Amino acid sequence: MIPNQWYVILSSKEVKKNRVLGVRRLGRNMVVWRDSKGIPGVALDKCPHRGIKLSCGKIHHDHLQCPFHGFEYDQTGKCKFIPANGKATPVPGHIMASAYPVRESNGFIYLWWDDVMAGTTQRVDDVVRTTRQTTPSGILPWFTDLYDSLVWAAMTDHWKAHYSRVIENQLDVVHVPFIHRTTIGRGIGPVVNGPYTKVFDTGLSFWPGNEQDHGQTPLRPDQMPEPSKKDTFLTFLFPNLWQNHIMDSLRIVVAFVPVDENNTILYLRTYQKMVKIPVLKEIYFLITNLFNLIVLHQDRRVVETHQPQATQLKMNENLISGDFPIILYRKRREELKKLNVE
Repeated sequence: MIPNQWYVILSSKEVKKNRVLGVRRLGRNMVVWRDSKGIPGVALDKCPHRGIKLSCGKIHHDHLQCPFHGFEYDQTGKCKFIPANGKATPVPGHIMASAYPVRESNGFIYLWWDDVMAGTTQRVDDVVRTTRQTTPSGILPWFTDLYDSLVWAAMTDHWKAHYSRVIENQLDVVHVPFIHRTTIGRGIGPVVNGPYTKVFDTGLSFWPGNEQDHGQTPLRPDQMPEPSKKDTFLTFLFPNLWQNHIMDSLRIVVAFVPVDENNTILYLRTYQKMVKIPVLKEIYFLITNLFNLIVLHQDRRVVETHQPQATQLKMNENLISGDFPIILYRKRREELKKLNVE
């Protein structure tokens, strides 16, 4: 994973008030909770006192309470109360749960994965974060063109694959007429022009350029004409968000949430403004999500067979011109990884 990034890790709806949830994200067992005011907290699922899973505990006085000895922690990880020591005894400052900075926006829970918690500066399984940390950036990755009149419905899907490979699948225009020949690839030609691609600091956008094979030589990315604003395009934002801008009134957004090295959960949303009548809208989303699931599973069947699982900038693969968005993704991913560990 790329350190010092805001990762989407959960849907807001999954985290209930006064509830404790145990999840595995970014290769760590985590505990997630909300207090009575709805403020979320995320920490390693391990009490610093005796190593018990905090996800087996409960919310008490708006704090996360360990089920074993009743130690209470706030969202910053500070221990606020030790019952065995009594109310009058100050809590030692060194007793802290390993908590993560979290923010909530766009119906998602974001987690700041800093270099310490990522394990690039010290182990976090046995110590509290007392060494160097990077101050979280105030900017959460999101798509500014998703305006309020678009309504959405969500679904999730579990893939047994590294999140980088799942992301690359959504940057891959070469596979569409083959894997999706019965769905979104029907009628799409195998010859790939470009794709036309724009790169920016936080990600990239690209416009598919597939056409039928008439014996022509495909255009290179640098030969592609600038596309129309009405053309379908796709955008990826680091570290784990993607949008298919099908048309102004229809989008698909996916958060590729890393579980561990071999598992990823896709949080997929369909945004639209064409169907607004409540009953018809529900039917539309039901049909759309069923279709999306069929398309996802066409991909999943092959993506889970990647060898090796995690992507790298240099590996034993022979990429072609049509893989240009994947090449750019790998280069920027490598740059961010190096930048954030130096």
